[in-house]
Amino acid sequence: MKVINQEYLSGERALFQSENIRVENSVFADGESPLKESKHIDIDQSIFKWKYPLWYSQNIKVINSTLLETARSGIWYTHHIDIQDSIIEAPKTFRRSSDITLKNVDMPMALESFWNCQNIQLNHVRARGDYFGMNSENIVIHDLNLTGNYCFDGCKNIEIHHSKLISKDAFWNCENVTVYDSTIIGEYLAWNTKNITFVNCTIESLQGLCYIENLKLVNCRFMNTTLAFEYCKNIDAEIVSYIDSIMNPISGVIQALSIGELIMDETKINPSQTQIITSQPMVKIQSKECVCS
Repeated sequence: MKVINQEYLSGERALFQSENIRVENSVFADGESPLKESKHIDIDQSIFKWKYPLWYSQNIKVINSTLLETARSGIWYTHHIDIQDSIIEAPKTFRRSSDITLKNVDMPMALESFWNCQNIQLNHVRARGDYFGMNSENIVIHDLNLTGNYCFDGCKNIEIHHSKLISKDAFWNCENVTVYDSTIIGEYLAWNTKNITFVNCTIESLQGLCYIENLKLVNCRFMNTTLAFEYCKNIDAEIVSYIDSIMNPISGVIQALSIGELIMDETKINPSQTQIITSQPMVKIQSKECVCS
C-alpha cells in the first residue's frame, strides 16, 4: 500500500480515483472532491478543508482526523466507510451511502446528515443539528447524544441503546423502532409511526406519542407529558410514573401510577376500546365510558 505522509494536497480532485493508499498527517486544502471515486483508502491524523472529499468511494477507513465545516456535503454515494476518534464539523455529511460505522465521533454541525442511507452503526457519537437521519434504514445506535429537531424522520428498522435525544418531532413517519434505556425530550414525539417500542426510557413531550399504530412502552417514565396517545391504535403501555394528561386513544391498554386528566371524546373514539389502569385515583376524567380500575 502506497503511503502519503505529511503532504499538503490542493487543487480539484487531488487524489482522484486513488486505490490502495494510506494518507497520514496530511492536509486536503482548497480544491473540491480530493478523493472522489477512490477505493481501499486508509486515512490517519489528517484534515479535510474543502467540499466533497469522499464521493463515490468504497472501503474507506478514517481515524484521528477532522472534516472542517468547509468540508460540507463531504461523504455522498460512498459505501463501506469506518470513521473512528474523529471530528466531523461539516454539515450535510452522509447521503445515499451504506455500511457506515462511526465510533467516538463528534458532529457539532450535523445539520441534514445521514439522509437516505442504509446499514448505519453509531457508537459513542455526539451530534448537533436538525434533520438528522432522514429516510435511512437499518440503524443500530449505542450512546448517541443528539440535539436537533426532526431527527430520524421517515426511517425504518432502528435500534437505539443508552442515548439521549433532545429533539422536537423525533421518529415521525417511521417503521420498526425500538429504543432502550434512553431519554427523549421534545414535543410531538413519533407521530404517524408504526411499530415503535420504548423500554426503560424517560420521555418528556407535549402531545407526544400520537397517531401511532402498535405502540409499546415497558417500564417507562413520563415527565411533563401532556395530551399523549391521541388516535393511537394497539397501545400496550406500562408507565411507572404520573402522566399529566391523555387524550383520545383509539385502542389498547394503558397502565400508569396515576393520570392528571383523561379526555375521551365519544364523538371521535370509542372509549370502551381502551383500558386505563392506575394504582392511584385520576384527578380529572372527561368521559362517561372509560374503563378504569
